[in-house]
Amino acid sequence: MISNIKKFKWFFGVAAISILLGIFTFLTFINQNFLFLNKNNLQYLLALDVTLLVIFFFLLIKESSNLFSQYSVKKTGSRTSLNYVLQFSLFAFIPSLVIAVFSLILFNIGLQKYFDKKITSAVNNSYEVAKNYIEETKKTVESDIFLISFDLNRYSRVFFSNPNRFSQIVRTQKIIRKLDEIYLIDSSGGILFADSINPKSFVIPSEENFNTALDGKPILIDRSSENKTAMMIKLNNFIDTYLYISRDVQPLLLQYLEDTQQAVNFYYTVENNRTGIKITFAIIYVLVVSMLLFLTILLAATFARRLTKPIINLISASKNISRGKLDSKVPDIDSDEEIKILNKNFNNMIELLGKQQDKLLVAERYSAWETVARKMAHEIKNPLTPIQLSIDRLRDKYSEKMKDSKKDFVLYLETINRQIKDIEKLVNEFSDFARMPSPLLKKIKILDVIDRALKFYELSHKEVAFNLKNNSGKNIFINGDNEQLYRVFVNLIKNSIEAIEEMKQKDHNLQGKITVEIDKNNEYIVIRIFDNGIGFNETKNITKPYYTTKKNGTGLGLPIVSKIINEHSGELNFVKNQLGAQIDILLPIYK
Repeated sequence: MISNIKKFKWFFGVAAISILLGIFTFLTFINQNFLFLNKNNLQYLLALDVTLLVIFFFLLIKESSNLFSQYSVKKTGSRTSLNYVLQFSLFAFIPSLVIAVFSLILFNIGLQKYFDKKITSAVNNSYEVAKNYIEETKKTVESDIFLISFDLNRYSRVFFSNPNRFSQIVRTQKIIRKLDEIYLIDSSGGILFADSINPKSFVIPSEENFNTALDGKPILIDRSSENKTAMMIKLNNFIDTYLYISRDVQPLLLQYLEDTQQAVNFYYTVENNRTGIKITFAIIYVLVVSMLLFLTILLAATFARRLTKPIINLISASKNISRGKLDSKVPDIDSDEEIKILNKNFNNMIELLGKQQDKLLVAERYSAWETVARKMAHEIKNPLTPIQLSIDRLRDKYSEKMKDSKKDFVLYLETINRQIKDIEKLVNEFSDFARMPSPLLKKIKILDVIDRALKFYELSHKEVAFNLKNNSGKNIFINGDNEQLYRVFVNLIKNSIEAIEEMKQKDHNLQGKITVEIDKNNEYIVIRIFDNGIGFNETKNITKPYYTTKKNGTGLGLPIVSKIINEHSGELNFVKNQLGAQIDILLPIYK
């Protein structure tokens, strides 16, 4: 599924850009300083939002049209895929539509409530309260400077006659009026007297301030950057002397005023752009719903493909089987565990069905070969006895009369007699093949059967090294016919001995070896026979009756072996080996 989703990176890219642009537009509407808001910028932003939305819908329609086009051409699995997509889409779209309606209604109601008269009045009043407090502070400083100037004018002579007393008078005024700074300055800005924590922080008023103060009225000095309210007034009883006072404004009050100003600005910005905010909210919501719908379609299509693909594979494999193609397999694909188990069981069933068909065909072939062998044995054996009697009569009647050529005559008769014996032997093998009974199955120890066959040849062929390896580590029992399986191993070991003898004609120093290995493979016992003889030229027709590569062979030995193994529900395989020959026999273990 992840790999399928990765194919739609372009979609997620467009979706992310669309949503981010919608949020950017929304924040711009409410004047968050992302972009200077004017009529042109607003139009550009909305046009770009709508363009991306159209692209988004185009991609959504394109993906949906692919599903409908597959359905229209009746592609296998397209109907199921379309049903899943439609159902998933409805499940996603209907709740989204309901939520959209309620969200837009609630958003509109909330926005209207937000601009209620009471809220507007409260916003305005909060700002006016803060602003009036600042103005009240200024008026207080203005009244204080009037009172202080009046008192200081009364004590103008003390300023010169008793500076200490004057200083105490000024200090008392500062404490009573809760001032932070009191200065007496001349028109050039020179400090004549100072009662301040940090006189160096004094800022000389402008020339305009001095000129205005000549009228005897208090002058406001701008020190808002220092959070101070400062005023200056001319002292009439002093020569070229001005009273300068300041009071610090509380930082919290200034912060409150600034926050209130920002809140008021934000409030009226939102109020002026209510329509744009609604449009932006609707666009953002449509983008999110569209993305959700597309993702639903994508997931539904992926889920449908994941579900229908194994079913389509099963349908295809079953059609092939119905046409007789038993080599068909269900492909191994990445799917759910249950689907994998189903595919595995289906393939095992096909494999088992193929094996059963092969065994049935082999049984039919053997039945046909037995019929042919029976007829051949009957047709050939009938004239053999008269021919044998005729040869005996010719020997008795003419052997004495042919004095000069008696020796040659007797030799001719013996040659004919020997050929008759060979034909009789062949007829007997035909009869044995035709009359071979069905196996009498019972629980037997296969190791004993193989060991008995090896010992049969060990006594008569001491020049060959026989070796038996039981890799299974224990005695294994099978359900089989003791005598027929004994005949199998006798026949195979005999063939190995003959192959070694044939190889010795090419290599006189060859040390013949025959090894039988026994292994266990799940529910089967595997018997492998190795020899270092001449090996196999080809293995395709090796078990067909009458096929032989031996000079005096009948071609019935290995077919009999194959028939016996087949009737024991086993397998017989001939493997070409560079060191000689290898024969693998698989027999089911007794349960």
